[in-house]
Amino acid sequence: VRSTRMLAKLIGFVLGMSVCRAVQDGSPWPVREFRGAWIATVANIDWPSSHSLTTDQQKNELNSMLDRLQSQNFNAIVLQVRTSGDALYNSSLEPWSYYLTGRQGRAPSPYYDPLEFTVQEAHRRNMEVHAWFNPYRARSGSNSTSGLAPNHMANRFPRFTYAYGGNLWMDPGAKVVQDFILSVFRDVVTRYDIDGLHMDDYFYPYPVSGVEFPDSHTYLAYVSGGGRLSLADWRRDSVNTLVHGLYSLVKSIKPHVKVGISPFGIWKPGHPHTIHGLSSFDSLYADSKKWLELGWVDYLSPQLYWEIDPPQQSYPALLDWWLQQNKMNRHLYTGNYASAIVVKSWPVNELVRQVQLSRDRRDQLSLGNVFFSAKTFSHNTHRIGDTFKSGEYSTPALQPEMTWLTAPAPSSPQNVRASADFKLYWSSDSSHTVRSWAVYALRADVWELVHVLNRDTMEVGVQGGYYAVRGVNRLGKESDAVTVHVDDIYVGVVGK
Repeated sequence: VRSTRMLAKLIGFVLGMSVCRAVQDGSPWPVREFRGAWIATVANIDWPSSHSLTTDQQKNELNSMLDRLQSQNFNAIVLQVRTSGDALYNSSLEPWSYYLTGRQGRAPSPYYDPLEFTVQEAHRRNMEVHAWFNPYRARSGSNSTSGLAPNHMANRFPRFTYAYGGNLWMDPGAKVVQDFILSVFRDVVTRYDIDGLHMDDYFYPYPVSGVEFPDSHTYLAYVSGGGRLSLADWRRDSVNTLVHGLYSLVKSIKPHVKVGISPFGIWKPGHPHTIHGLSSFDSLYADSKKWLELGWVDYLSPQLYWEIDPPQQSYPALLDWWLQQNKMNRHLYTGNYASAIVVKSWPVNELVRQVQLSRDRRDQLSLGNVFFSAKTFSHNTHRIGDTFKSGEYSTPALQPEMTWLTAPAPSSPQNVRASADFKLYWSSDSSHTVRSWAVYALRADVWELVHVLNRDTMEVGVQGGYYAVRGVNRLGKESDAVTVHVDDIYVGVVGK
C-alpha cells in the first residue's frame, strides 16, 4: 500500500464502511438500483413471440432476451406466468397456457417447465425473477368459454365467471375464487425458487361505458348475510382481502420472497391536485394507497405511463405523491412505459429523464424502475438499449436491500488471491448463502462496483489497482470485503 490515505480508505472499507454510500453520494450511477423489465406473455407480446415455436426455439429466444438485458445491466425480470387462469409452468391446478403451445392444456413437447428454466437462466445472469400473475382475468380477447381446458377456473366456477368488455372475468367477491387464487400463489411460491411474486393493475376490470360489472348476486348474498358495506366498499374490501392474504401467505412460506404490485398510476383524480384521469380507487376498486400505507407489499411499482411535463398526468407529480404515502418505508420501483417510444412516438430521452427524476428521489426510497415491455430493450428499439447502456445503465447495480426481510447472511469470500496475469480468484461458497459476488475497484478514492458475478464464478480479469470482493445473498445483503492490490510489481491481499 503506497500511502497512508489509501490504507485508511482500505481499512474503512474492510471494517464495514458502506460501499453503497461511498459510491452513491453525488453519483448518477447508484450501486443499488432495481432495474427491471416486464416480460409479457399474454398475446405473445414479448415471449414466446409465437405459440408455434418449438421448445428449443422458445429457450433460445428467452436466452437471447436475457443476454441482451444482462448486457444492458438490468438485474431483474418480471415474467408473466399466469395471464388468464393459465400457467406458464407445470401446474396441477391450472392448464398450460395457450400462448406456449397454441392449445390450452397442452404441455410443451419436448417437455420443459418455462418458469423453472427462466429461474435457472436468469439467476445464472444475476437477475432476479419475479413471477407475475393476473388474478381475476379468465380469458383475454374473448368472452367465450369454448376451448378452455376442463380444469380452467372458468369451468371450475361457472357461477362466478362473467363476460365483460370482450373478456372473461372471475368475480373478485366470491370467496371460492379468492381461495383458489391464493392456492395458485401458494403452489408457485412453495415449488419455485422465485425472488418475487407480482400482480399488475387488473383487479376489477377497466369499466365499459354503460355496462355494469355483473356481480349483483354475489353482493346480494353478502347483504343477505348481514353485510353492511356499500357495493363499492364491498368490492374494494374483496380486493383488499386478496392483497393482504397474498402478503401473509408468502411470508408464512418463504419470508425472503418479495411481494410487489404495479397498480394503475392514479389512485384518485385530484391526488395530487393537478391530476386528472381514471380513478383506480373508484373504477378498479383498487385501494393501492392503503396497501402501501399498511405495508402489504414489499415494493410498489405504480404505472406512471405519462410524460414529465403535461400537468394533468405529470410523472414527477405522481411519483412525489406516491412517495408521500410510503409510511412503512417500502421500496418504490416506478413502472415506465418504454413501449411509448413506438406507440406514442416518445423520444428515448423522455425515459432517460424519467429515470433521472426517480434517482433524484433515492433518499425517499425511490430505488428503481420497471419497464414495459422487455422487447423494447431486447430489440434495441430506436437504440434505447444502447442509450441506457452508454448512460444511465453504464455500470452494474445490486438489488436494493430490503432491511425488513430476512435471509441467511452471506459468507465472505475465502482464499482471495491475484495472479500475475491480472486475474482475481477465490474459493466457492460452501455455506450456500451467496447468490452473487460483487467486485469493486478503487478509483479516484471511491469504490466503484465493476462486476456482479454469479455464485458459480470464482474468477475475474482485472487491471492494476485495488479491488475488493464481497459475497451477496439473495436479498442483496453484502458480506465483509476482502481487498486485494494488483500491479506489475506486487500482488497481495490487503485485508479482510
